[in-house]
Amino acid sequence: MQKSTRAALGIIFLTIFINMVGFGVVIPVLPIYAERFGATPWEIGWLFGIFSLVQFLAAPVFGQISDRFGRRPVLIISTLGTALGFTIMGVGHSLAMLFVGRIIDGISGGSIGTAQAYVADITAPENRSKAMGLIGAAFGLGFVFGPALGGATAAWLGESAPLYLAGALALANAALIFFVLPESLPKEKRGLKKEPLFPALLHHVRTGPYFTTVATYFILIAGFSIMTAVFALFVAHRYEFNTAQTGYVFAMLGVIGVVIQGGLIGRLVKKFGEARLATAGAAILTGSLFAMPFTASIPMLLLACAGIATGNSLLSPTLSGIASRNVDAEWQGRALGILQSAGSLARWIGPVLGGWLLTFDLDKNIAAYAQTPFWAASGLLLLTFLLSLRLPQKS
Repeated sequence: MQKSTRAALGIIFLTIFINMVGFGVVIPVLPIYAERFGATPWEIGWLFGIFSLVQFLAAPVFGQISDRFGRRPVLIISTLGTALGFTIMGVGHSLAMLFVGRIIDGISGGSIGTAQAYVADITAPENRSKAMGLIGAAFGLGFVFGPALGGATAAWLGESAPLYLAGALALANAALIFFVLPESLPKEKRGLKKEPLFPALLHHVRTGPYFTTVATYFILIAGFSIMTAVFALFVAHRYEFNTAQTGYVFAMLGVIGVVIQGGLIGRLVKKFGEARLATAGAAILTGSLFAMPFTASIPMLLLACAGIATGNSLLSPTLSGIASRNVDAEWQGRALGILQSAGSLARWIGPVLGGWLLTFDLDKNIAAYAQTPFWAASGLLLLTFLLSLRLPQKS
């Protein structure tokens, strides 16, 4: 890999890492901050969910713009939007301003597909899953550092301080992209025609492999989001974990994700192929989610959690790599934007579904607490496993 390519990947890694730090920063802070303005639990839930909902709507639009005008302008504008969104939340004097800031941040987060398209532009097809694994590692690191940074900064400097910090990081990242990051999409490869996203997309993708990959990714994220929505409640009721202990477990998940997606995935793809890794990841994730309600000790709990992190780390980047290899070069931004849009919709649906399923276990004994959402998540991942068997061995 050329030095310039490594440098560009480093900046993209940093862009996504800062995005995910910002996403994670609000987890321990936003509910308390919103309560200041009289927010109900239902409103707080929507304050979290609105981010993924608007990201779902924005991702294909960002992808289309990046295919027509280049990746760099979209990445600069989106990181500036992230900075603006966090600043509005930091200075917010009402619940409405928090929603405005959260919506702006969510729209800006729709550029993740553009970042993936940048990676696809500068990497050879055989190295793409490895490069997508770096994006997964950035997600994992952001998820490790974000909640910890948010909680610590809020404790030291006040509840609005993490929001200002996330905004400042995004602003610095925008400057780095502006001054250092080169454009990855040559003018001759940009889609200059104003083609509608549908049905024109059908002419630029291998429809079977691409849409199978999108469906697999959607179901993966929905099932995984059910788990993340109920996990803290599960360990609090079953194991009497406090928030710090729960944070340590999430940090462990993030570390496993970083090790696999940031270091091992490239070698594993070369040895086993993307489709086989995706199938193995789906199988591990299915079994781990199903086993979670049966855990009877902390070591068993951590083993199931490690299985969840391993399965997700094998499945997610390989799906992104398979999708990108089944799309024409000039449509990478739009096609990967749709993939991320599907993920964003799933991140909105999954927690809502998980919360509803949890109500079926509230009157049961403690040993049965949260078994319904975990088994439903496992059922979704079983469907992901079956779909992964249809993924192409070679693209």
